[in-house]
Amino acid sequence: MMNRCLPSMRSGRVVLACALVLSFFCGAQAQSQSNLKDITYLLPAPANLPAFGPWMIAQAKGYYEKEGLKVNFVAGRGGVDVAKQVGAGNAVIGGAIGDTPIIARAQGIPVKAVAVLGSGSLTQLVSHKDEKIESPRELKGKTVTVLAYTDTTYYALLGMLSKVGLTKNDVNIQAAGPTGVWQQFTDKKATAMAGVPDWTVSAMEAGAQVDILPSDVYFKSMAQAILASDETIEKNPQLIQKLVSATLKGMKDIMLDPKAATAIYVTQVPSYKGREAQIQKTFELYNKYVYAAQKVPGMMDEARLSDLQKFYVTNAIVQKEVPLKDLYTNQFVGK
Repeated sequence: MMNRCLPSMRSGRVVLACALVLSFFCGAQAQSQSNLKDITYLLPAPANLPAFGPWMIAQAKGYYEKEGLKVNFVAGRGGVDVAKQVGAGNAVIGGAIGDTPIIARAQGIPVKAVAVLGSGSLTQLVSHKDEKIESPRELKGKTVTVLAYTDTTYYALLGMLSKVGLTKNDVNIQAAGPTGVWQQFTDKKATAMAGVPDWTVSAMEAGAQVDILPSDVYFKSMAQAILASDETIEKNPQLIQKLVSATLKGMKDIMLDPKAATAIYVTQVPSYKGREAQIQKTFELYNKYVYAAQKVPGMMDEARLSDLQKFYVTNAIVQKEVPLKDLYTNQFVGK
């Protein structure tokens, strides 16, 4: 009788042992999660846009978690709004464009760019191939779409026009919103658009045959940037370092292998499942026009920033120049 009971007793012990092991690992995982520092990361638009690929890949591959951080992405209302919220201490970190601190500082908002994701401009001049636009000069009298009249795509377009002796009065510039900017272009209601790679690929997917002229050729506006307040930079530089390092790893993954990065990205943003080719093409455009050729990933080019600030003042976008060191720091890159 006793011998017949042994198997069931042993079985019960095995089940109990497995339950204890499982409980231990679940408890350890929960403890690990509870030790992560909660961070609100403000982005200028919804996080599921391909433009935020580096951030989403960093999240998917656990780069933030390895730094001891649990990052929660929240969408703001554009880069200047993000700067205001970060400057007010409502978020320790935010995303914008490298140009944004110029506008923010002019409004008394104490923020700096702590990293710039690429040496190129986020904006390109995209035209219909059959229009044969080889210079912004050829846009005179034609219609060009931008996101908004207070957006960096608009300022980049003004900068390109200024380099060929044109002003906003020489071109019919239409603020068309985040969807209309590429849809109106695709429908040939506009000759060109001042657009980012996301919109360019959307237009191509909808059948547009395009030529892409990098704005850098005429006007060196900036790529996306990471913003932090003066106070956080001073009082908690270790936190900024962790956020910058993790995000730049996401960008480097895209630069190294856009196809592999696409597969990771889709696990984090499953709404793009089945559209991997579109995401990969977008990442390839970011590599070519935005991320490429930056000697030190994340590093601000002070001379470029200086020229850009002069343009903003000359065109009355801001009233006066501020010291360049108030606009950025490179202390968190190249580590």
